Amino acid sequence: MIREYIDAAMHRAKYEILEEDSSFYGEIPECQGVWANAKTLEECREELASVLEDWLLVGISLHHMLPVIDGIDINVIHKQPLAA
Repeated sequence: MIREYIDAAMHRAKYEILEEDSSFYGEIPECQGVWANAKTLEECREELASVLEDWLLVGISLHHMLPVIDGIDINVIHKQPLAA
């Protein structure tokens, strides 16, 4: 399911060429703070995918609410144990 989530998020990525140095900037708008910058579009895509994976691992480990993308919800609901 995580692979499908990553694929769906990467399909939502937006890229642009920066005028200052003609490098490529990419981001996934739904995933706050997930962005990359590289000399080529391919390098930018690879870096963006790596940043997304790291962002997901940190988010999951810290129990952050992650955005649902294309109906894919990878949030884990933690239930409080019942008191005895």
